[in-house]
Formats: sequence, C-alpha cells, structure tokens
Amino acid sequence: MKTKKVLKNSVDIVMTLALLCLMAYQVTGESLHEWIGIGMTAVLIVHHFLNIKWYGSLFKGKYNANRIISTATNTLLLASVALTAFCGMSMSNHAVPFLYGMSDMVFARTAHLALSFWSFVLMGFHTGLHLPTVTAKLKPNKAVRIVCATAFTVLAGVGLWLFIKNGIPDYIFFKTHFAFLDYDKAAVLVFLENLAIEFFFAFLGANAVRFIRSLSKKDEVKKKLFAPLVCVLIAVLIGIIPGMITPKSGTEPEWNVPQNVVLDQADTN
Repeated sequence: MKTKKVLKNSVDIVMTLALLCLMAYQVTGESLHEWIGIGMTAVLIVHHFLNIKWYGSLFKGKYNANRIISTATNTLLLASVALTAFCGMSMSNHAVPFLYGMSDMVFARTAHLALSFWSFVLMGFHTGLHLPTVTAKLKPNKAVRIVCATAFTVLAGVGLWLFIKNGIPDYIFFKTHFAFLDYDKAAVLVFLENLAIEFFFAFLGANAVRFIRSLSKKDEVKKKLFAPLVCVLIAVLIGIIPGMITPKSGTEPEWNVPQNVVLDQADTN
C-alpha cells in the first residue's frame, strides 16, 4: 500500500509539472508541446487506473457538500482534459500526425484553447481540495499560521491578477479564438506566472474545504467559520483592484490585453 501511495503521489506531481509545461507553449514550441501533451495523456490514464476505486464508489454512500464539490470537479476535469487531448491530437503535426483532421479544424482550435485553460483552472481547484487533508498533520503555532495565511492570500491575489492581465477569462469563455503569447518573456517568468495562477485556484479549493468543514464543527469552533471567506475576499480584491485603477489605453483595459504579445503561430496554420 505504501508503494502504491508513493506511485500515486509521483503521478500527481508529474501531471502537475506536465500541465505547467503545456501552458508554456511559447517556451516549449509546437513539437515539444505536442509530445508533452501525449505524455500527460498517458500519465492521466495511469492516474485513473490507480484510482479506479473512485468510480466504484460513485453510487455508494451519502453525498455531503464536500463530496458533491469534489465529484463535480473531478468529472468536469476529466471531461475537459479528455476533450483537450482529443482536439490537440486532431491538430497534431508532429506527435500523432495520422490523427490530424479527426474533427473540424475550427472547432478543434477553438475548443482546444478554451478547454486547455479550463483544465488548468480545474486542476488547480482539484489540487486545492486535497491540500487540507495533505497538511492536516502539520500543527503550526498561531504566529506561523497568520504569516502563512497572509503570504498565501497575497500570492493568490497576484495569481488572480495575472489570470486577468493575461486575458485568460477571454479564452475560457470563448471570447478570444487565438492565443496571444509573449515570446520575449523569460521562460522562468512564464512558469512562475503560470504557477501563481494555478496557486490562486488551489487556494480557492483549499478554502472551500476549510469553510465546509467549519460548518460541521461545534459552535465553539465556528468562530473561525468566516476566516476562509475573508482570505478569499482579500485575495480577490488584490487581484482585481490593480486592473480597475490601471490607466486605460484606447477602448480596452490594459489588464485585458497582454502587452508585447505575438499571435500563437500554431493558430495561424
């Protein structure tokens, strides 16, 4: 059982790293992007094989709020990743060119762009849902808890700010059909930005679990009930206020249009 647990954790880490690489197209380039996508698809299959018991438990037991959110997130994530992989293989020029044209190209390009970011968002939220359980054994003192909560809230706010600044809301809601990427940005900065964005959604997931657990605790412990909500609210304010006060250029807010960007060449073929 210990070996299986180590294997599960290793697979989860590999999937997270692969996803971060997939979201850094301007760093990896088209060919490597495709091969990483194929690799992640394979690892994802292994992940579900290792967690096959989850499917058997879907129709057993009662569904509380935490289980409903977790099941819904897992289902949406699976569907999103599967469709992203399908659309990606339909456009493949390097890894699996024999699958090129499996679906309509316009649909494949539009869906692949939007669903890849949905997968990114849902993966972060999915990770966050498990963080309280992973860190349950940690018993930091009050001072450490306050420092960590403050740092995590600020980092999450920065992640939301980057999420908006890089125009990702337009991608996930199908408002933009082409990826605008800054090829001049340093690779390390691209990965750090993606990591911060991912952290924001993990932060949301972790605080959602904390809030739900607080609801079920005894009255004397419920004084911490609104702490997760306050942290999320502060993070959201940190994320949206810079965009609201940034001077506008033309008719579009600067925080909705990434600066010094280049149209993703894969979307012009």
